[in-house]
Amino acid sequence: MGRVFLVELQSRSFYKCRFCHTHLAPSDNILSWSFNCRRGRAYLFSDVVNITLGPQEDKMMLSGMHTVEDIFCVCCGQILGWKYVAAHDKNQKYKEGKFVLESTAILMHFSNRWRIAEATEELNLDACAGSSDADTP
Repeated sequence: MGRVFLVELQSRSFYKCRFCHTHLAPSDNILSWSFNCRRGRAYLFSDVVNITLGPQEDKMMLSGMHTVEDIFCVCCGQILGWKYVAAHDKNQKYKEGKFVLESTAILMHFSNRWRIAEATEELNLDACAGSSDADTP
């Protein structure tokens, strides 16, 4: 096995592997939040990075028969979801080439710099500590 090169996303917010925190997809790549899987909610993405694909297999899903490949994290090997290779129903063709990440396998990451900037704008350093109205007799 060769050396693994990871793609580090530069987006303000992105999704990462829940288990090893490897970057997976910028939040801008989400196409739909309304997918479901055996373990709960899932999200449809246009593209993801830092994954490996399993073998193609036909699976009967809630929306019909699809040819899919399981998606694994390239670092820790955890199963993250699946990729739609082919849809057997013409109404489902829009899914072909898209990726589904299960919500139980991913975390949302927000850039620290962005969150710190928001917090400092709200912070008033000139404010003095005082008693509240509830403290007055």
